[in-house]
Amino acid sequence: MERKAIGVFDSGLGGLTAVKQLLTVLPQEDIVYFGDTGRVPYGNRSNDTIKKYAVQDARFLLKHNVKMVIAACGTVSSVAGDLKDTLGVPYTGVVNPTVYTAVRTTKNKRVGVIGTSATIGSHSYKTRLQEEDSEIKVYEQDCPLFVPLVENGFISKDDPIVHLTVERYLAPLRENGVDTLILGCTHYPILRDAIQEVMGSDVTLIDSGMETAYYAKKVLKREGLLTKENDEGNCQFYVSDTPDNFEKVAEIFLGQNIEHSVTQIDIERY
Repeated sequence: MERKAIGVFDSGLGGLTAVKQLLTVLPQEDIVYFGDTGRVPYGNRSNDTIKKYAVQDARFLLKHNVKMVIAACGTVSSVAGDLKDTLGVPYTGVVNPTVYTAVRTTKNKRVGVIGTSATIGSHSYKTRLQEEDSEIKVYEQDCPLFVPLVENGFISKDDPIVHLTVERYLAPLRENGVDTLILGCTHYPILRDAIQEVMGSDVTLIDSGMETAYYAKKVLKREGLLTKENDEGNCQFYVSDTPDNFEKVAEIFLGQNIEHSVTQIDIERY
């Protein structure tokens, strides 16, 4: 049987947190990752533009004959859910797997959601949460400064800039008494320590990248697509802008050096 990879795309770097989880949950699988670094961020684009970009990103991955496509991007998952109808391979975003876990985690039925402006504006998490359980109260908050903080290396909970920014955004959620908080952008787990400190130890943080990795394993097993070999899988990385900054910041996300292993491509061809 031909060995096929899992395709993962994101508007830039954030999807690498999902890749890190995939490497833990499915270490034998090959992964092809595309980060659209030339057009990042998606979070402040129109829905039509986001959908156009998502189609191009998925087409690029399909050229690599992948067996599954993962939109490791909260923004795409929120506004381009119909992408799954056009691919011909199993597909998932991050919203549904994350909502599934959040509904089963909350005890007081007060759930917070943080994400990009596009994700929060779409109310995708809120809609799905209340479809699953109409009694859940959902408190939403966009956090547009979190992505630039992470991509510029401001990630320590002890950094006053980080702490003040997180406190400014999350104080209303804490005051509303949420016991579960969805990290609705794949950049946000990098700020997990700072977020947990502000929200308090009684609040459970739901990592959308982790939940999506577990869901991908379930789908691949169900479809008979899991790689049988026990060898460690390989990763290929592609970007739409110069690889230099991506390689530097990727080490923060993955915990490993990927220097000289990133290829730049012209995404407009797809």
